[in-house]
Amino acid sequence: MSVIGETGPPAHAAGSTPPVGKSLVARLLSPIADIHTGEETKALLLTLLMFLVLAAYYELKTAREVFILSEGGAEVKSYSSAGQAFLLLGLVPAYGAFASKVNRQRLVTWVTLFFAANVGLFAIAYGAHLPIGIAYFLWVGIFNVMVIAQFWALANDLFTPDQGKRLFPLIGVGSSLGAWVGSVRAGHLVSAQGPMRLLLGAGVILVVCALLASVVSRRAPRPASAPKSAATDDDKPLGKAGGFELIRKDRYLLLIALLTVLLNVVNTSGEYLLGRYVVEQAQALHGAGPAGADARQVFIGATYSRLFSMVNLMGFLLQMFVVSRVFKYLGVGKALYIHPIVALTGYGLFLTGPSLSLMTAVKVADNSLDYSLGNTTKQALWLPTSREAKYKAKQAVDSFFVRAGDVISAGIVFAGERLALAVPVFATITLVLAGAWLGTVALLNVALRRKTDETHVTGL
Repeated sequence: MSVIGETGPPAHAAGSTPPVGKSLVARLLSPIADIHTGEETKALLLTLLMFLVLAAYYELKTAREVFILSEGGAEVKSYSSAGQAFLLLGLVPAYGAFASKVNRQRLVTWVTLFFAANVGLFAIAYGAHLPIGIAYFLWVGIFNVMVIAQFWALANDLFTPDQGKRLFPLIGVGSSLGAWVGSVRAGHLVSAQGPMRLLLGAGVILVVCALLASVVSRRAPRPASAPKSAATDDDKPLGKAGGFELIRKDRYLLLIALLTVLLNVVNTSGEYLLGRYVVEQAQALHGAGPAGADARQVFIGATYSRLFSMVNLMGFLLQMFVVSRVFKYLGVGKALYIHPIVALTGYGLFLTGPSLSLMTAVKVADNSLDYSLGNTTKQALWLPTSREAKYKAKQAVDSFFVRAGDVISAGIVFAGERLALAVPVFATITLVLAGAWLGTVALLNVALRRKTDETHVTGL
């Protein structure tokens, strides 16, 4: 059996079908993923699910930029992001408590429908001309980390570590393609019909996602090589231990949490720098007064739509042609090094001549890696963990610890604004944090090898 962190092509999992006599679907998708007989339906359904949820998210995200930047600015955006962490202190335990009372199918279905209903409420509020910018920004951030984390937890639960290493690049393609299609579609819709159309379209897609997740969870069987008890475990609620407790007791999970915090501080700091430049440009072109409010909204929405489109196209191409090969020849552990090295290089170059164009280029490189290789690698880190860790600890890491990074970033922004720090100083702080991120990757790489060895022994 192959080790997730090791280099070289993976060996075939015990009990799995070797790549002989593959189906037509498996042969067509072989440049992206090594699909074995019997895995096609499950892999394709999860790929479709990730495509849809990311398409919906980017429609919601484009509307978010219009609402928050039009009502406040880059600073308000940063501070609002920090507020999500405090909300998640209550939401993560609530999610864990719900997961302890229902089975997997009901968990993923009802949580998704809950967020779909929220979209409808925001549409009603926006139609009534209520100021929803900050509330909506908080909600989208929570939706992003909780719902998307839940679907990746489902994928982790349905595949063994060896299957995940082979099939996650394909699921990641669905994620990247959905993000790209969603951002392009959002750009057309926000320019022609305004943000209301984005809310309505995304709400419908989320209802479809809930139904599809229910089908995947109910009908996709565990692999034949899995323990016999696994099939009945799928119908049982999870254990009583909470996500934070699981993280506290496991060094491997702690390192994933630390990696997540540092990565998000770096990313959010970059988003602040970009948002600052975009608002300044909008005001320079259309003025800062009420008369130019609508024009500034359109400019901001169109600017971010173009950015998202570039990021997601690059991310899609990386996911299609690079990720599976990196996993095959470098392994998940070494793949972790690529993103922080690129971030260090990008922000180092930014210090040589800060500008909107250069900041845009840095964020395209940073985010496209984050949404492709970085995201798939982060999801693969959960393959050798327990079911409780996949749903509860992962939810805590992908929600609270992501937003904890926002708290730190918002603190940096707050202090920097009070001290009137120049943009290069913010970039220098981001560069130092990227170095800490790289150091954490080195520690996590060691822990990953140990955790994978434990997985092979216990049969997880």
